[in-house]
Amino acid sequence: MDYEPYLPVRPRRLRQNPAVRKLVTEYRVTPERLILPLFVREGSGVRQEIPSMPGVFQLSPDQLAEEVREVQDLGIGGVILFGIPEKKDEVGSDAMSPDGIIAQAVRVCKKNAPELLCVTDVCCCEYTSHGHCGCLKEIGGRTDVDNDTTLELLKRQTLVQAEAGVDMVAPSGMMDGMVGAIREGLDEHGFEHLPIMSYAVKYASAFYGPFRDAAESAPQFGDRRSYQMAPDAVAETALREVELDLSEGADIIMVKPALAYLDIVRLVHDSFPEVPLATYNVSGEYSMIKAAAAQGWIDEKSVVLETLLAMTRAGAGIILTYWAKDVAYSIGS
Repeated sequence: MDYEPYLPVRPRRLRQNPAVRKLVTEYRVTPERLILPLFVREGSGVRQEIPSMPGVFQLSPDQLAEEVREVQDLGIGGVILFGIPEKKDEVGSDAMSPDGIIAQAVRVCKKNAPELLCVTDVCCCEYTSHGHCGCLKEIGGRTDVDNDTTLELLKRQTLVQAEAGVDMVAPSGMMDGMVGAIREGLDEHGFEHLPIMSYAVKYASAFYGPFRDAAESAPQFGDRRSYQMAPDAVAETALREVELDLSEGADIIMVKPALAYLDIVRLVHDSFPEVPLATYNVSGEYSMIKAAAAQGWIDEKSVVLETLLAMTRAGAGIILTYWAKDVAYSIGS
């Protein structure tokens, strides 16, 4: 007589019914945990698509106003602003001007979407004529970024952004001591309440190429390996970077990029479980999926949700991603 074998453990019992699957799912990607990067440039009526990042645009302030209202209505966790000035110079003066593009962008964001978290990237590369993340000088017979002089520029940038009304600052230049310098500058001017989300673990990655098109920030010479982390560095190097930034006053820690560094995301999460952890789903990750989807090789929606879920499962509570709106519309539909 035919009969079913006796199997005391059947994992499929929790997989067959969609309602049961949803009930026992531990990890979910939700819009309120996502931050949408936005690129803002001078002008009016500008909504210029970035060729290497289909669906991502450079926006003028008036277009930014419409964008942040939509983002707020979608319940997305926040936006992070990157400024593209009309004119660049050796020290990135526009980033330190109350009338500069990033200060304008913050004011537009807070006026049009006051409940939306507004974060600013704090770095020099978008604003300098040479595309590096700080002041340059001759060091050991070669031109490199002058770490300590750059700290003063970052303090000035941050103060301008704070006075414009930003809710959180995110220093990304990987300068030694940048979090401490920024914290000191903010506190001295009455912004003790303003949190810092530090790009503490930022690798010199090949995945940043499309971003440099978007922000018009490619280095005019050399690369950024003298200040960003080497991809082949010992994994525990990341923990030292995190420890240093936390000791200087960082409130949230970030790992960048995301997909190729999920082991680092997990390592940081397990080593500092009490610290909020973010990761940046960077431009190269975005563009690869977009390109494959355009060829019909993958289903974009499914792959996007799966990749963001992997970042969440690795330990990231916050994800910076160009797909934030897509996820919000997908979940709401």
